Order: sequence, then C-alpha cells, then structure tokens
Amino acid sequence: MPEISEGTLLWTPSAETIENANITRFMRWLAENHQLTFSTYTKLWQWSVTDIEQFWSCFWDFGQIVAATKGDVVLANSDMPGAAWFPQAALNYAENVFAKMQNDRPALLYEDEENKFVEISWQEFYEKTAVFQGVLKAMGVEKGDRVVAYLPNIPEAIIACLATVSLGAIWSSASPDFGTKAVLDRFSQIEPKVFIGIDGYRYNGKPFDRRETMAELQRGMPTLEHTIAISLLGTAVSNTQSWDDLLAKHAAHTTLTFAQLPFDHPLWILYSSGTTGLPKPIVHGHGGNLLEHKKATMLHNDLKADDRFFWYTSTGWMMWNYQVGALLNGCSVILYNGSPAYPSLDRLWDLAERSGMSYFGLSPAFVGACIKADLHPNQDHDLSKLRGIGSTGAPLPISAFQWIYESVNQDVALESLSGGTDLCTAFVGGSRVRPIYAGEIQGASLGAPVYAFDEGGEPIVGEVGELVITKPMPSMPIKFWNDPENTRYKASYFEVYPDIWRHGDWIKFNERGGCVIYGRSDSTINRKGIRMGTSEIYACVEALDEVLDSLIVDLEMLDRDSFMPLFVILREGLTLDDALKKKINTKLRTELSPRHVPNEIYQVDQLPYTLSGKKLEIPVRRILLGQDVTKAANLGAMRNPDSIDYFVDLAQELNG
Repeated sequence: MPEISEGTLLWTPSAETIENANITRFMRWLAENHQLTFSTYTKLWQWSVTDIEQFWSCFWDFGQIVAATKGDVVLANSDMPGAAWFPQAALNYAENVFAKMQNDRPALLYEDEENKFVEISWQEFYEKTAVFQGVLKAMGVEKGDRVVAYLPNIPEAIIACLATVSLGAIWSSASPDFGTKAVLDRFSQIEPKVFIGIDGYRYNGKPFDRRETMAELQRGMPTLEHTIAISLLGTAVSNTQSWDDLLAKHAAHTTLTFAQLPFDHPLWILYSSGTTGLPKPIVHGHGGNLLEHKKATMLHNDLKADDRFFWYTSTGWMMWNYQVGALLNGCSVILYNGSPAYPSLDRLWDLAERSGMSYFGLSPAFVGACIKADLHPNQDHDLSKLRGIGSTGAPLPISAFQWIYESVNQDVALESLSGGTDLCTAFVGGSRVRPIYAGEIQGASLGAPVYAFDEGGEPIVGEVGELVITKPMPSMPIKFWNDPENTRYKASYFEVYPDIWRHGDWIKFNERGGCVIYGRSDSTINRKGIRMGTSEIYACVEALDEVLDSLIVDLEMLDRDSFMPLFVILREGLTLDDALKKKINTKLRTELSPRHVPNEIYQVDQLPYTLSGKKLEIPVRRILLGQDVTKAANLGAMRNPDSIDYFVDLAQELNG
C-alpha cells in the first residue's frame, strides 16, 4: 500500500456487507413497521437526533428489550441534566443478557498468561450467576446496596456483576493494578456492603501479591459486612470468605430471579476525575445503559449471535462494562487476563486466531508497539475471521490505519471510536455501511447529537472545536453519588454551554460527517482509556517530603506517542536525581496507577498560577503542543507570568 494521508479511502463495504449489516436490517424494519424510509446512514442519523423519542422507542422494539413494562411515555422531561426516559418502565439489565442465551455456543472464552484457555457455556454462565446471586441474597444484599470488586478481567468478575445487578444492587469495580489510595478514593465514597477481591494476580510473567492491599482496603471501608476472596495465586486471604467455598455452599441456587426496576435505577458506578477533589462517582442506570449498549454493539459493532467479541481491557475502564454489553446480543465474549506483550507482542494475535475472534478491540498504544516491533500478524496467523477491529482510549494515528490494513486484514472494518466513562459508550464510531478513511472516525452514532462548537457556542465544520452533545441520551449519568443538588454534575458538563453537554474533547467534523478527535480540552489525564484527575496525582506526588509543588500534563499528538511530563518544585537545596525520580514513579505506580507514571520528570523553580491561585494546566499543555504563548495563556491574569518562559523554551526543544 502506498503512503497514505488523512482522508485516504481505505475500505468500502461490499454489497454483501451492507445487505447483512444490522443497521440495514434496522432500516428495513423501520420502513416495514413505521413507514420511515432512509436512503443513507446520514439521513438515518439525522432522524435519530431530531426525533429522539421515536428513535429510542423504535429501537426498544427492534432490539427486543425484555421488560415487565415499557410504558407509553418515552421522555417525560428533556432537560439536561435531569432527562426522564421511559418513566413507566420496569426492567433489568441482567435479564436482557440472559434473554439472548445461545446454548450451542460459549458465553465466555477466557485465557490468562499461563495459557489456561477456558470455555464457559451459556448454561454454565447462567448457573454460576444464579449461584452467586444466592450467595449475595444470603449475605442480605438488597436493592440499592453496593457491591465492589478489586478484580482483574476474569469470568468471576462478570458473573459477580450480573448477579449483583440482577438483584437491583449496585456494582462498582477497580483493577488490581490500582494502589490502595486510588481504590479507597473511589470505593469509600459509595459505602459498600460486600467486597470481592483477590490474593494476587500475574502480569508480564510476574506474580503480584495483593493480600496486604486487601487488608488495607478492608480497613478503609468500615461499612463492609462481607469480604469474598478469589485465589488466583493459590494462597489464602485472611479475614475473608472463599469464593469457591461460597459457591459450593449455595450450589442448589440454580435459578436466577430478576428484580424489575425503574429505568433510572442505579446499575453500576464508574469513576471519572476532574481537576480538583476526589474522583467523581458516576451513577449509570439500568435502562439507559441497556438501551445504549444494545444499540452500540448491535448497530455499530454489528454484533450477531455467532460473533466472538474481544476488547483488551481492565475492570477499571468503562470498556469492561461495554464488553459486558456485548453479551446482550447472545454472542461470545473473549476475556484475557494479563499483559498484551507477554511473552511477546504476538500474544493477542495468537489468541485471535485460536479463539476464532471476529471483533478485536485494541488501543492505539498497542498498535504503535506492534509497528515498532515490525509485527506482521497476517503473515503468521489466520485472521480471516476478523470482521471488525475497534480502537479507543486515544486518537488513532494514520500510521495505525495503514498498518492494520497492510499487516492484519485488508477486508476488516476498522472502527475508531470515542466516548467515555461519563456515558459508558462511544458516541462517535463505526458504521458497517459507510466507507472508512484514514485518520477518521466514521461519524456520530445513532441517537447521539454530537457536534463541534466554537468558543461562541456555534456548530462548526472543518475546524477543531469543543465536542458537545446537544440533546439528552439515555445513558447519560442519572447522578453523581453524594451530589444531591447535582452541583458537581452540572459543573462537570454544563458550565461552559448551559443546557448543552460539553465533554472535554477537541473534535473536528468534515463535510461527509467523519470526525477526528484531538485529545482532551480540559486537564483530565486520559492514559490508555483510564482517566485520572490531576488533583489525585498532585496529592500523591506532593505527599513526598522532597516535593513542594507539581504540575502534570498529557501531550496527545496524532502520529506521535503520547508524552506525559511531570514538573516538580523541590525543597530548597535538593536536586532532582535518578533516585528521586524512581521514588516519585514508584509512589505513583503503587498508589494510583502504572498508566499514570510520567514519561519524564523536570525540576522547575516555579509553576504558573492565575491570580486566584489556580495552576495553569491547560495553557501549559497548549504551549507544549506548540501553540503561540499569546493565544495559549492570558499573561495579565497570571500571578507569575515569567514562569511561562520555561515552558516556551521546553516547547521549542520538544517540537524542534
């Protein structure tokens, strides 16, 4: 393939692909049942964001949503925030998962670093979920109680999640590579009743003991009534109940029951960070995530019952919850627990062949690593079953588009997508009936009125602007936990444009509806899909005696690796050396997340502040990305404008 540039046509759907696509089937259904005819995806999308009530009501019926009651009212209140979707409905997310059971196919396919490959049938999956539901009932878990999990991406995590939400209890999870402080900053806010954890896990060929962390977490959550431990390293965790023993004890409980819940009953809590305070606990509802996940995975990922869906993810990322949503189509979901590069970067491509993977979800960082390693998976593996490849977590560079079509599968639909923890979905992404162009996301998703706004709040095309959503979507959060007046909720999304959701990303749409994401427009750090507020990083770094102050930014640049520098002011007389760098990095890795260890640490004499005492993170980020200082920062509003000089000089060095 010759060198390509942004906008180069890479893939056009065949007549057979279009004919068999779920979107095409939906369009035929609309014509037959509602006399609604759309000749193109663009016209279908326009209807879906203009008549949002009819669109979501139609999709409910087409998607065969299982519910005790749908009701006659689709949208009782269209305010943002506060939209009231399907106020008369009664349903359950978990019931809709098992309504699509395909007993002739596996529900889950699981592999870890030790090559243990396990198939779990739909019947076994159902029965284990029913048994664990019995465990939770015996522990007194009721509607509204919180069950939290500190688990890797293993089948037990999905089983426990669905058992929890089947009862109307609320699920929340974190990955075991999160440190104690990062987990407690999240879980302690929601006061859980039950905690599920592990003795340890393996990553990159090494065991990581988590027994002491488990004890610290138990001490930090005084509301806990029960702690359950899963043994992955073969060791016992003190002061816990064994997962295996509990399942054996309640083995007779083999029938699932499903609490019929209001549409906006809390389903699970995810966490997104602002730039101040603790991580925000984002509460998602049963109905909103059910409708959105079914729509996204059915119409945009084009999943059918015979598909085998995989996304490399952890339980601390919303793509794990999205992965659960793939089960709503009755397909098989592939789970992998471990490093994607152990024992080599070929590991996941090997898994793709052996598992019969038809949809492969990956990250731009993983593709970049494969390119640097000069991998050519299609030369070593039969990847002909791959129909779709998804990418998210960061913008997908043009070089990644080219590599996938040259080195993976020239017939695959490469669906770059973007969304977030906030809506637990992708609101721009793929469409199996549209062409794919290099460097572009195919466009806005159905039911997602996404636009680029200029500084004056007007929609723009062909220019980079703020990503906004102009009308409510069902999967918008129902609330933040412990935010009774919606104060933090409104401040997070509605401060810039009243009554319009501002997401915090830069986006550009072109004339054909394709779009490019240019990274965050605010100061939240998004590393490989895991978002962390800068305040969490500062609290961790500045807890060290040597550090007086700090500032961190993430420089996301298309076709270049993300670069995250940390700037520190040290106590008088101290100099930043390798030992102190290691100490800072170790603290961040163990207490927060390995993903948020900086690429480089710089010692500075001063950091830029506004007159009101706020760190100038966004201006520093813009300057380091190459923007002129007069456009990036208002020097007249700064307490110490001369502090910017250091970053201007560094920008020249980085971009030289």
